[in-house]
Amino acid sequence: MTEAETESGLQLSTAGSGAGGGSADRWLLLVYRIPSEPTRLRAAVWRRLKSLGAVYLQNSAAALPAGEHAERALRRLRREILEMDGTAVLLSCSALVGDQDVVALFQAARDSEYEEILDKCRDFHAGLDKEYAADHFTYGELEENEVELTKLRNWYAKVNKRDVFGAPAQASASEALYGCEQALEAYATRVYIEEGEGD
Repeated sequence: MTEAETESGLQLSTAGSGAGGGSADRWLLLVYRIPSEPTRLRAAVWRRLKSLGAVYLQNSAAALPAGEHAERALRRLRREILEMDGTAVLLSCSALVGDQDVVALFQAARDSEYEEILDKCRDFHAGLDKEYAADHFTYGELEENEVELTKLRNWYAKVNKRDVFGAPAQASASEALYGCEQALEAYATRVYIEEGEGD
């Protein structure tokens, strides 16, 4: 097979397997089918693809920018799908037309993830504001907020790793995370003043 055409009209030509970083003109396309029951199998594959940053071009056809990490992960996932009594084919593709549409899908997916991080950063600030309003400056509360900040940092790192094209919302998410770090540092200073060595 030299060409595959999705229902959206995007034409993809098969090409040799790539090994570079994410590139707008090279894609990996996983086309799979999984038995409808049990549902958890389909959900597990969907979660794995989402965690890799893949975008769906249509049902059961997910694309990722070509790269060594992506190829290894999709090869592993293909083996797992076969073990689920499903079928799967992994293609290395380049777009003949519509490449920017796929990039736009990929960018929109990353922006959506960054927007969720921005929401959590706003929640983080709101939580600290409540502590200030309640005059609540304890080491226990500081530890709890440090855990939340670590979760935010880890989440941002995951999204940033799969953001191979530099989605527009990346800068805002990075700035918001930095703002959370600064706010926590200020809160930590206040906790030290209230509970520190001078007690």
